[in-house]
Amino acid sequence: MASFDLDKLDDVIHSRLRLGVMAYLANAEAASFTELKQALNVSQGNLSVQLRKLEDAAYVAIDKRIVGRKPLTTVKLTAAGRKAFAAYLKALSGVVGKTL
Repeated sequence: MASFDLDKLDDVIHSRLRLGVMAYLANAEAASFTELKQALNVSQGNLSVQLRKLEDAAYVAIDKRIVGRKPLTTVKLTAAGRKAFAAYLKALSGVVGKTL
């Protein structure tokens, strides 16, 4: 199997929670922090740390503002994030192949 290359899997994306964030955002234009927290069933602290890693890689953009005296954090994929996620899925497909 020529395309079986684990090194092609993006380590930034290849964690359960970060993969979940990327997959969720790939299907949504944007999501609030609370929406992601509930959809992925994770703690606030864990999500915050994982979002920071994705933001440091420039895969997501995070917008923080105050709306009606309450903080609102919105997350969306960047163009680089969409490209990286597509490459990750292609690489994963090469690893998994037609075994499923």
